Amino acid sequence: MAFLGISFLLWGIVILALIVVALILVFNGLILARNRMQNAWSQISVQLQKRIDLVPNLVETVKGYAKHEKDTFAMVTQARTAMMNAKGVAEKAKASDLFTGALKSLFAVAEAYPDLKANQNFLQLQEELTGVEEKIAYARQFYNDSVLDYNNAIQTLPNSILAGIFGFKNQEFFEATASAKTVPKVSF
Repeated sequence: MAFLGISFLLWGIVILALIVVALILVFNGLILARNRMQNAWSQISVQLQKRIDLVPNLVETVKGYAKHEKDTFAMVTQARTAMMNAKGVAEKAKASDLFTGALKSLFAVAEAYPDLKANQNFLQLQEELTGVEEKIAYARQFYNDSVLDYNNAIQTLPNSILAGIFGFKNQEFFEATASAKTVPKVSF
């Protein structure tokens, strides 16, 4: 009879240990998904900052050739300021789209000046900006993939139980706004 009691006790301890291990694995998986998503966001931030840092040089180069395009320069400057001051995913996405539109307008202005298009400094800045834009696009995709994995992890059973207890929340995707999907109109 004593042997039977010890056997049940051992089985109870083993089952409890397995439940604790499973909970730890689920919790650690949630933490890993969140950290992966946060890392992806920081990669976007790095690339957005590179783009912000390149623009003043680009604007100054274009200004030398297109002095009467003040509206375009003001629009780029305002978009850059909005980008630097944006907080959170949705606000950063909106500011990024505004900034992209302003840059498209700046490049449209540059198209009207053949000497500018041939300027080595302008060409180098344009090439650097193109590289940064490609990295931003990749970083956005990676971030959105990470958000998808994270959101899936916190919404599926049994993870959703622990996610609710420990305050894991759904995250926003970094999406282009409707204004970013339209081509800006530039008139001379």
